[in-house]
Amino acid sequence: MKKALITIAGALGCALVGGLGAVAVLKSEAPVVVAQDSTAPSDSPVEASMSGAQGLNHFTAYAKENYPDLTYAAENAVQAVVNVEVVMTVRGQSSYDPFFQFFGIPQGYGAPSTREAKAGGSGVIITEDGYIVTNNHVVDNATKVKVKLYDGRSFEAKVVGTDPTTDIALLKVEAKELPFLRFGSSDALRLGEWVLAIGSPFDLQSTITAGIVSAKARNLGAIPSQYSIESFIQTDAAVNPGNSGGALVNTAGELVGINTLIQSQTGSYIGYSFAVPSSIVQKVVVDLKEYGIVQRALLGVQYQEINDDFIERMGEQTGISEIGGAYVAEVTKDGAAEAAGILKGDIILSIDGVKIDSSARLSEIIGKHRPNDKVKISLKRGDKVKQIEVTLRNRAGKTEPISKDEVLVAGALGGEFAEVSAKVARQFGIEGGVRVTAVKEGGFLAKARVRPGFIITHINEKAVNEVADLERISDKITSVDGIYPSTGRAASYSLVE
Repeated sequence: MKKALITIAGALGCALVGGLGAVAVLKSEAPVVVAQDSTAPSDSPVEASMSGAQGLNHFTAYAKENYPDLTYAAENAVQAVVNVEVVMTVRGQSSYDPFFQFFGIPQGYGAPSTREAKAGGSGVIITEDGYIVTNNHVVDNATKVKVKLYDGRSFEAKVVGTDPTTDIALLKVEAKELPFLRFGSSDALRLGEWVLAIGSPFDLQSTITAGIVSAKARNLGAIPSQYSIESFIQTDAAVNPGNSGGALVNTAGELVGINTLIQSQTGSYIGYSFAVPSSIVQKVVVDLKEYGIVQRALLGVQYQEINDDFIERMGEQTGISEIGGAYVAEVTKDGAAEAAGILKGDIILSIDGVKIDSSARLSEIIGKHRPNDKVKISLKRGDKVKQIEVTLRNRAGKTEPISKDEVLVAGALGGEFAEVSAKVARQFGIEGGVRVTAVKEGGFLAKARVRPGFIITHINEKAVNEVADLERISDKITSVDGIYPSTGRAASYSLVE
């Protein structure tokens, strides 16, 4: 059965199901004491009986100072992890009415009903004056957000900004002298290192579980965005619905990740959990505080990880026979890579001295940067290795920061889009366009009452011939022009402030 990737925000007020704890029994040829009170004196019967056991000289003596004590991290970090409760408006069909049924009228006839629903997750206080980081999916579409602190106090929270491409959101409460967590280095985490997950699974606030770092730089394809940045820390610390947005901390009590996903066949924890690394979280938080949106830097290439599968599929075609690096499959027009001279077919070996061993690693490195930052890339072209300096740009091909009002067009329009076929373009005498397949609430299209099917030909009087053109416009939308193919009627929509 295929494992499902599940975000771990949980509904509040869910029932808790009790059960008996499982006890593992180890078979042995002779009775053995398997538990020992750590406070027992050195001459206790337990230690005396074990010290002379056959074969124990193969093991080193236990030195407490050489092994992690998780109590310091747990008792300190738990004070900075909060429970996040959100209220959202949920749309649904009108309730069942036998009157409609009697006359054969489908249920849901008329205006849809709305109701309030509650959900929740976790968050982490990162400054003493009340900035809190959580997951975007915890607060997405929330009309009201409340946080409850470890000491029992509750505060209304403001959403400062969100970033769906990393699933991170920043909240703010009006309070002072709050306990907070300092960021640690997710880059410095080692496989097998102990970590703690802290959050509110099933609304059990301040729950702490322990595990190890199982893997780094996992790309799961779980965030539904073309520009998503996925380089998750995988751990076996138990997390469940309600843990979303909670802390992953190291043994020093430093924040090294934000717990985000589980991989499960049942919807509950079965051994895999994933956290956004602190290296990405820090960058997103700084941008959200300063600009209200994330300044996303792009290299401007489409690439494929060179692994066994790549060599099997494309090795003969490309002449590549060794794994490692990222194959440049396409170079974006007017992007950073094109300006620096990177070509299709190049192999990216390292960025700023960091070896590229996976697509997730490349994504994470670039994701730490802003447009106009410079990175040094080592790449292979044919038999030669070249060193190239690249000045990163945003999706619009610009290096200047954009404001919250200058959001990228695809998001500001509020819709889903598809290419217009050459046949349709010829039929209406247009060079191209973008067909609106769905309209989302809150965007320009919804406010202008644009209907699905509308073909956009111009935005801000600039031609739009394909979906990729939407990503090259970062100016605030003031006008949209196009045509309704069902009637052939041209229409123009302008923003009036």
